[in-house]
Amino acid sequence: MKNAMTIDVEDYFQVSAFEKVINPQDWGSIASRVEENTDRVLQLFADHNTTATFFTLGWVARRFPQIIEKIVKQGHELASHGTMHRRASDLTRDEFQADVGDAKRLLEDLSGGPILGYRAPSFSFTRQNEWVYEVLAEEKYRYSSSVYPVVHDHYGIPDAPRFRYHTLSGVDEIPLSTLPIVGKNIPISGGGYFRLYPYVLTKWAISHFGQKENAPYVFYLHPWELDVEQPRIQNISKKSRFRHYLNLSRVEGRLTALLNDFEWTSMAESYGYDQKESER
Repeated sequence: MKNAMTIDVEDYFQVSAFEKVINPQDWGSIASRVEENTDRVLQLFADHNTTATFFTLGWVARRFPQIIEKIVKQGHELASHGTMHRRASDLTRDEFQADVGDAKRLLEDLSGGPILGYRAPSFSFTRQNEWVYEVLAEEKYRYSSSVYPVVHDHYGIPDAPRFRYHTLSGVDEIPLSTLPIVGKNIPISGGGYFRLYPYVLTKWAISHFGQKENAPYVFYLHPWELDVEQPRIQNISKKSRFRHYLNLSRVEGRLTALLNDFEWTSMAESYGYDQKESER
């Protein structure tokens, strides 16, 4: 059973932690680093014969269509991260439908293939907005990977199932991976935790997950997490500064080790979705 490697394609200034100090209307005037950083990820995957799923922001795809071309040409799965990196929990139903629908149509137009998967910014599916799955079904998404069954100050549904489950709308939810320890789900899926935990701990957690669970492990990362030289954003909280910039210099080496130590593929292949299907 191969693990699922996923990348959330967004620029360093588009993260939710900076939404109070950077207006999306100003994104176009900020020096972008997303293409260069995505290229670094793609090269690492090519070097290790690894296929992945790229949950790509519609704003990035529209501004840098060459990124989409590279992802698809190199055999990776292209998926949706919405259009403007707005938390689903902050949107009305109509706003959410416009965001995910526009992103899907744009990515399909640019890639020439169907978009089956979606990941909400900041894992922002909650018990209060479960109608999101009805919208995803209407827009003909096949699966979502938007729930982290952990306790966190910005996201998480602690009592959500830990493994893929079918929603009433027919859309599957594939939660981020966790380990239950002393009755609590511990996050082990990457992102900031990949930078926080020593690599030996991450390796142990993935190995333990693979031995104990009959499901693919899901890992995620952002291209900006490999970018030590990204500009530092001012006027953010100490917590946000710590979370965003911690151990950036160690990520590329750790990711290389991860690619060497485990087998990886796309979300669609790990979970048996047909990327050629155009309708559910």
